[in-house]
Amino acid sequence: MNSLEGKVAMVTGAASKRGMGHAVAVRLASEGANVIVLDKYSAPKSIWPGDEGWGGLDAVVDEIKSLGREALAVVADISSNKAVDEAVAKALKKFGKIDILVHCGGIRGSMTTPIIDLSEEEWRDILDVNLTGSFLISRAVAKTMVPDGEGKKIVLIGSMAAMKGYAGSAGYCASKHGILGLGRTLAAELAQYKINVNIINPGGFNTNLRDTEIIKRAKAEGISLAEAIEQESHKSGPGPGIPLGRLGEPEEVADLVFFLVSDQSRYITGEAILIGGGIT
Repeated sequence: MNSLEGKVAMVTGAASKRGMGHAVAVRLASEGANVIVLDKYSAPKSIWPGDEGWGGLDAVVDEIKSLGREALAVVADISSNKAVDEAVAKALKKFGKIDILVHCGGIRGSMTTPIIDLSEEEWRDILDVNLTGSFLISRAVAKTMVPDGEGKKIVLIGSMAAMKGYAGSAGYCASKHGILGLGRTLAAELAQYKINVNIINPGGFNTNLRDTEIIKRAKAEGISLAEAIEQESHKSGPGPGIPLGRLGEPEEVADLVFFLVSDQSRYITGEAILIGGGIT
């Protein structure tokens, strides 16, 4: 595959140690890209043993620089139009362009709340971050790409929840279904500028996205957080289980992202690609 030498990538949701954004940012840097890493929190906490003292965005920047690439850390709330525009302006001030956007930022919300019990506040929180945030960051970056669009790439991280409904996860499923429609429409509109837009739908992955639900389950079941983490580590995924027998790792999403932002994928746009260990 061709190197990303000379390219500038923006990766959102990049501050969590076990997040897809972290893995993607480091992978793109290893392939030659300079990287802007963006998150709402500079150093999100992780419940997993060994993650104490994680440096968040600053640590990711250090990793990128250790690979001989330039990096910029930006703290911004993607659900705020003003914050998104300011973040993109900072990126352009430092690098002059954005060739690649990989949007990993998002929240999980409740996994066990029936729709009839779901509050409007939680519903709006999930939609604001996951769907409106995807719209705002995609719109802002796409505007910078259009004048010299050929070869530029956008990848949105959806979910297997974009393909079916999961009881107890109405807000999350609705937001991810929305990302599917947003991404495909964006692909149709930007094709005239030779900008590729694709969506990745991960299945069960070993990331920090599950931390809040693990904490809630520990409290509900009256077990220690350590016990709840141990239970989670032995899961093979939702539903009937994952045929490959394990949760995916963030680096495996990063591998697919690299393909989609490389020249090897120049004739692929508007696609939603499932990566789930054979779960469907």
